[in-house]
Amino acid sequence: MSSPHPLRTAPLPSASKSGKAKTNAQADRRDRRFAPKLIDALREGYTVSFLRADALAGLTVAIVALPLAMGIAIASGVPPSIGLMTAIFAGIIISALGGSRVQIGGPTAAFAVVVFAVIQKHGLDGLALATLMAGGMLLIAGFLKAGLWLRYIPQSVIVGFTAGIAVTIASTQAGALLGISVPEADGEVLSRLSGYLRHWQTADWATAALGAGGIFAILLLRKWKPQWPGFLLVVVIATTLATLLRLPVEAVGSVFGADQNPFHFRFIEAITLGAMIDLLPSAFTI
Repeated sequence: MSSPHPLRTAPLPSASKSGKAKTNAQADRRDRRFAPKLIDALREGYTVSFLRADALAGLTVAIVALPLAMGIAIASGVPPSIGLMTAIFAGIIISALGGSRVQIGGPTAAFAVVVFAVIQKHGLDGLALATLMAGGMLLIAGFLKAGLWLRYIPQSVIVGFTAGIAVTIASTQAGALLGISVPEADGEVLSRLSGYLRHWQTADWATAALGAGGIFAILLLRKWKPQWPGFLLVVVIATTLATLLRLPVEAVGSVFGADQNPFHFRFIEAITLGAMIDLLPSAFTI
């Protein structure tokens, strides 16, 4: 009597069990997709060498981000203390809840123009509410995988958007760079530039020299020592020179006040449907 074929005697897997295992695996992948990457890093083991490398990386980002946060806050029309507070707490939240091991959270100049427009029209409370609404929009877009459509945006649109923001920021800060104060400073780009030309004789040459020297030093450091924290070094050196030489230039304290508390929290006083409707375009832009 012949022995049965081995394939016939082997038990076949249950279709219900394999389907259930596949479903559980898909659900686990779906759940982990929205889990912070910090959880995976801690599960896999976090050693002292990782801590040392992360601390060095965090210090490098902070050296670059903190002076940049102050500058972008000023360009956005708010005291630099708000920029410092935002950079610190936003960086902590992004690092704790982000979905990548290597992402960097920091200030970006592209938002300065948008933030300035929202603050001028709706104030800081309006900006906070618009930011919350924008976060909700991003969550919905993430669940719908709307980010896949970004690949179809032409590169020329991205370059034009970035260049336009650069021109706008440069035109708004040229007066402070040269020490010129004109009533057209809050107008359009061409209006601001023509105002600077009409009032060029009111320029403060100490301010202009210090600003031009700072720009030159940053460009030189980027070419000569790109690994050095150029922004921070220029801020420290320029502040020291202005103090020791008693240069007649405006400082942060003289413009925004010396009692700025970077940890002063603001809360939205009222959230109404009318306010949300008014802020909908701004939230979508953010």
